[in-house]
Amino acid sequence: MLQFNSLIDRIKTVGPNTFEALAIDIFKLQYTHNLVYKEWCDSLKKTPNLVERLEQVPFLPIEFFKSHDIRTGSWNEQLVFESSGTTGSETSKHFVHSESLYLENCVTAFEKEYGELSDYVILALLPSYLERGNSGLISMVNHFIQKTESEESGFYLNEFQQLYDHLLSLKETGKKVILWGVTFALLDFAEEYSINFPDLIIMETGGMKGRREELVRSEVHNRLQDAFGVVCIHSEYGMTELFSQGYSKGQGVFQCSNTMAVMGRDMNDPLNYPSKNKTVALNVIDLANIYTCSFIETKDLGSVYSDGSFEVKGRLDNSDIRGCNLLVV
Repeated sequence: MLQFNSLIDRIKTVGPNTFEALAIDIFKLQYTHNLVYKEWCDSLKKTPNLVERLEQVPFLPIEFFKSHDIRTGSWNEQLVFESSGTTGSETSKHFVHSESLYLENCVTAFEKEYGELSDYVILALLPSYLERGNSGLISMVNHFIQKTESEESGFYLNEFQQLYDHLLSLKETGKKVILWGVTFALLDFAEEYSINFPDLIIMETGGMKGRREELVRSEVHNRLQDAFGVVCIHSEYGMTELFSQGYSKGQGVFQCSNTMAVMGRDMNDPLNYPSKNKTVALNVIDLANIYTCSFIETKDLGSVYSDGSFEVKGRLDNSDIRGCNLLVV
């Protein structure tokens, strides 16, 4: 099937020294076999014979996932991940060729930063995603819960009292515990319950989803730190249109997984990449998106640092309020 199998083998073993060459090869494949992406590249006069470096690769605006069928090659989707959106808004659809490829990549990204999933108990407070039922985040966290092999791991919808009681009991065991939650639900819980659990990892995915007013990140983190007695709040950066994630262990600075890189584009010139540490719009390279598009122009604003880490500081004007990334700073 095209060159997928050989490229996937390379994706699974990619490192810093092989990332760019692999990305260029994926660009050539997607230019040739992804009609929407090819048309976009042609409109920018960026064909493979003119692309030698990552800075020359065109990035597809993320809103194309709302209006077009984005796929490389011809295949039937196994399932479709769909963004939450707001009431009446158009949602993004990510057609998934292989859920197992997605989940394997998610595990690799998580364990790179946190170690074996089997060492953890994972509690998930993701009501808006559970209610929707076609979320990439739910697919990922459900797989993580299974990988913990712990009967104490599981999802919570709105059962705050049960979650509180379970956290109290887990605190006494000394086990490593992650509470994975969407921001509005974590804040709702924190307003009703307080528990001093310094070793608890709070993993927030960002987003109010119209349930609460948007707050600056520092205010959200301060409230959660006070409620749970933790010194920092961890965060996951991902979205419907991506197969790869970034993780922050505090202060909102994310480390990319091996299959992901972030580049900062000029807010007024998408083909210009300013020097590091400035506020820029974020482009994401996601090698694991081999069956759709690996080069995504997001609407997030932030900074990209020389070590490859990045920070999210807000969103471009007139862009949708995104569900699964950080808040405004």
